Amino acid sequence: MHVHTSDNAVPPITGTDLGGVLEDLEGIHAGIDLIRDGLRLLALDRHDLNDTQVLLATLAGSPDGTDVLGAVGQLIARLTNPDSNPALRTLPLDAQKDAIRQGELTAYHLGDPDLRDSASNANAALDTPERRNQP
Repeated sequence: MHVHTSDNAVPPITGTDLGGVLEDLEGIHAGIDLIRDGLRLLALDRHDLNDTQVLLATLAGSPDGTDVLGAVGQLIARLTNPDSNPALRTLPLDAQKDAIRQGELTAYHLGDPDLRDSASNANAALDTPERRNQP
């Protein structure tokens, strides 16, 4: 795939890993479709360096987990808890407890600061000395 296109246009996502994942997620739930639309917009929109840095931090680069990755973990914990998802209340108590535990583990693992190192490092790589010295 050519990154440098005429007039420095943003290349399409068709035929990319991201495009394939977004296609595979189509039609599961209206909320997932909204997420897909948002991710597609983020992928195809033109960003400057400052916007790119903010997006990297917001998606998966916040050291305290206040980013999209952290939000997904918290959503999974909510969906696996019968107190917040009544559909689970019909399950046997052992299954409910296991679902809660697995959801909590998912939120814990997705909240791990180590998962954010690469996005944070990418963000830092965009902050060159030349940019820091600009007025």
